Amino acid sequence: VFLWNTYGECANYGVLQGHKSGVLEVQWMPGGERLVTASADSSVAVWDARTGERLRRGRKHTAAVNSCCPLSWGTGDDNLFASASDDGMAFLWDARERHPVAEIDNSSLPLTSIVAAPSGNTVYTGALDNNITAWDIRTLAPVNVLRGHSDTVMGLAISPKTGNYLLSTSLDSSVRLWDLRPYCRNPSRCERVFSGAPHGFEKNLIRPAFDSDESTVASGSVDRTLTIWSMRTGEIKYKLPGHKGCVTQVDFHPQEPIVLSGSVDKTVFLGEL
Repeated sequence: VFLWNTYGECANYGVLQGHKSGVLEVQWMPGGERLVTASADSSVAVWDARTGERLRRGRKHTAAVNSCCPLSWGTGDDNLFASASDDGMAFLWDARERHPVAEIDNSSLPLTSIVAAPSGNTVYTGALDNNITAWDIRTLAPVNVLRGHSDTVMGLAISPKTGNYLLSTSLDSSVRLWDLRPYCRNPSRCERVFSGAPHGFEKNLIRPAFDSDESTVASGSVDRTLTIWSMRTGEIKYKLPGHKGCVTQVDFHPQEPIVLSGSVDKTVFLGEL
């Protein structure tokens, strides 16, 4: 895992080493001083971003760990996180403990992605059944299933300002916006479908993103571009080229009009909107 400065020459100021296979997802913990990573070596790890020290390694999974997320980013707890794996399990972790504090069993159906609601009481998982499942972490039982994609869900993101919306990408080449509010008028909860960001035969894990004020959303695609839509209208605002391979990861700067994209071409781009 490489750490880079956002400004100036974008210097590489740190390297986190320890995983024995590809790192499939990296997430900042709420305090901004720790990272959690998911890897194809069947492990998750928590790191001190200041010192580069690995604080905890979790090795309970029996297959590649496709996704991880902070569990209580709404409360600022830097110790709690979740992971989802090809072994069909989602584990809830406390960095102060060696083993998972709770387990969610998805009946051995591989999980591709996981995100947590701001409260930390609910996690959402994407899987090979084309659905997104909401789990209550207090009972470890499913409380809702979001249906609409016609192929595997490959990435999830939750809206950072309110936590009221969920964004998903899928091998069906659509990006969907879901309404998570308790009293949603739409029975399917699918608020909008965004088009223009296709998937390909590589079947990469493509992660979408919201901007900080929930006015725009973004996703990478196999056409080597970063697509940015208006969240309210679904209109494409930007189609940013430059990469030489599938764009798998995008993110917005929390305070400034800067967007980031990462690609299988081994480059990371920063762009100003």
